[in-house]
Amino acid sequence: WSELLNTNRAKNRGIPGDTTFGVLARLNEITDGKPAKVFILIGINDIGRNIPDSIILKNYTRIIGRIKQGSPKTRIYIQSLLPVNNSFTPALPHFNKNEHIVWVNHELEKLAKNENLEFIDLYSQFTDADKKLDKDYSFDGLHLNDKGYLKWAELLKSGRYIK
Repeated sequence: WSELLNTNRAKNRGIPGDTTFGVLARLNEITDGKPAKVFILIGINDIGRNIPDSIILKNYTRIIGRIKQGSPKTRIYIQSLLPVNNSFTPALPHFNKNEHIVWVNHELEKLAKNENLEFIDLYSQFTDADKKLDKDYSFDGLHLNDKGYLKWAELLKSGRYIK
């Protein structure tokens, strides 16, 4: 992210396969540093593991509360979950769960509004005509490729998709 955003201040705290529970378990590492901004995008692995949507949302609420408590000056950005594309093989457990992704994103947007936070709609910027993750931006239907990361960085830098 430092390279993509052209800043040495960006720190990627994402862990492959992580869930909202994992973020909660190590959140103090983040809040102890009193970051100026935190961009949150987590939950697709929860969906892939069949964690109920309501639990994902509850964990987001807990994450936000803990950031506000531990680092009150930090500006929090909630990013929508990205779409997936089930036309790739092998099939992943995240596929065919689009209704969950859409529901969680809708609830995250409401949560951001209720908490007076910024919401970044990535989902709509990465979908194809069938509302699946555009094949141009992924190598497996779940994870972004280099072109996808470049687009994501440009969206963040532009600020146009922040609600």
